[in-house]
Amino acid sequence: MAESTSLLFNPRTYDPAHFDPETRRLLRATVDWFEARGKRRLIQDYRSRVWLADFLEFAAKEELFATFLTPASAAAGDGDRRWDTARIAALNEIFGFYGLDYWYAWQVTVLGLGPVWQSDNADARERAAGLLAQGEVFAFGLSERTHGADIYSTDMLLEPDADVPGGFRATGSKYYIGNGNAAGLVSVFGRRTDVEGPDGYVFFAADSRHPAYHLRKNVVDSSKFVSEFHLEDYPVAPADVLHTGRAAFDAALNTVNVGKFNLCTASIGICEHAMYEAVTHATNRILYGRPVTAFPHVRRELTDAYVRLVGMKLFSDRAVDYFRSAGPDDRRYLLFNPMTKMKVTTEGEKVIDLMWDVIAAKGFEKDTYFAQAAVEIRGLPKLEGTVHVNLALILKFLRNHLLDPVDHPSVPTRLDAADDAFLFRQGPARGLGSVRFHDWRTAFDAYAEVPNVARFREQADALCAFVETSAPDEEQSRDLDLLLAVGQLFALVVHGQLILEQARLTGLDEELLDELFAVLVRDFSAHAVDLHGKDSATAAQQEWALGAVRRPVVDTARSTRIWERVEALAGAYEMAP
Repeated sequence: MAESTSLLFNPRTYDPAHFDPETRRLLRATVDWFEARGKRRLIQDYRSRVWLADFLEFAAKEELFATFLTPASAAAGDGDRRWDTARIAALNEIFGFYGLDYWYAWQVTVLGLGPVWQSDNADARERAAGLLAQGEVFAFGLSERTHGADIYSTDMLLEPDADVPGGFRATGSKYYIGNGNAAGLVSVFGRRTDVEGPDGYVFFAADSRHPAYHLRKNVVDSSKFVSEFHLEDYPVAPADVLHTGRAAFDAALNTVNVGKFNLCTASIGICEHAMYEAVTHATNRILYGRPVTAFPHVRRELTDAYVRLVGMKLFSDRAVDYFRSAGPDDRRYLLFNPMTKMKVTTEGEKVIDLMWDVIAAKGFEKDTYFAQAAVEIRGLPKLEGTVHVNLALILKFLRNHLLDPVDHPSVPTRLDAADDAFLFRQGPARGLGSVRFHDWRTAFDAYAEVPNVARFREQADALCAFVETSAPDEEQSRDLDLLLAVGQLFALVVHGQLILEQARLTGLDEELLDELFAVLVRDFSAHAVDLHGKDSATAAQQEWALGAVRRPVVDTARSTRIWERVEALAGAYEMAP
């Protein structure tokens, strides 16, 4: 049992000994707080949609957000306070494991802080650090009802204030703004009325308690407070201005780079809790005189769910290393970020669906975590512009990544207690076409003897040939439906690459890797068939697509041994009542 459960987060055995003592204490204290509340209260709060006041009180008492979300430059010498993506990822997983409502309050605090920590406004930075220390939450005022997250278009207007040199009066509404009901500081994006074009953008700090801040409603039926608010002649002093001009635009996109990465580990936490419930239920349920898990299709579905979840964890853990090691000359994280937002979160949906097919009606029962997991897992791929937006972004890196590698220093595992300062000085949010990557083939070469890794490598090599000989022409490049099918194929190669890198760094056993890549081979084949069926696919592209279809290498004994690991999850964890 220990071998199979060690890859998944288990509150019974969790001891993040790879972190420093204070990080370890806070992570464990968070787990203990949830466990002490118990499953009944957890579900009750989710169903009754109560605001998370007691959770935020706990976080304030422990200075949890202040410790994890204050960069060293604003920590006034407190050595435990830093922006450390590795431990942030660990906390995301814990919050996801117990409920996305808790994660969401934390997540939008991360986003609200992004423009502040990127700002040169020392007063605003000091104010934010003080609010964090007091246990306040933050909000990111970017989206609008009419424009969504289209930051080229904003109706939040700032009129120069004749009575305050350098000041403004802001009027306008924002929509889909988490924590908008309680944020001590809301980073709000708008534009000046006296300046045309991108030079007129402004990011400023607002206070949800100000009388000119009008909270309209919670736009969702949830404990998450996803607000609509309206500013009416809101006074913006010079000390409130975080960014102006193009820098405000860059701050918005760079904040997304930092904050939306958190979607992947939240998805992992949701899937882990749901998996314990699903495997335990399936193992104990008798159907037609036999345990449900005696049926071959059930074993396949649960095994596929398990190896997909392992793949999600391996990819996300490795992506952390690239974030933490990033710099002006190494921006590979700009590919791995939309990958975590899109690929890992959609894998999470597949994991839940596979388990739900097994436990069926049980997945609707009101006393299960699974019932809320099945709902919440849907939101994560859609919280950053939808899968399509991220696939389109991923495609910008396709040619450089597949065909034109360069030498990069090897990126080590990054669990050290360091401040990830570069994330708040990323610079202009452009030049994606100039980002260069190391050779993806190296990770595959290290596992060339693993049958399904080798089989998938054939498909990846075929994709390179497709890009060189059959890539969409200028007219096809306007067909986003076709391009997205190509994007799915490319995303699988990147997904497999980082999985293999992390497998090598952690010593993952090759049988598990073989079973995982059997799933990826099937996925690649399915996306190739999808490309074949696209309306605008040329004859050459159709021929290529069918030629890229592969059958995984079947090994019944291997699959049986992996199933035994999955079966060992039954009873390994159940939340206290």
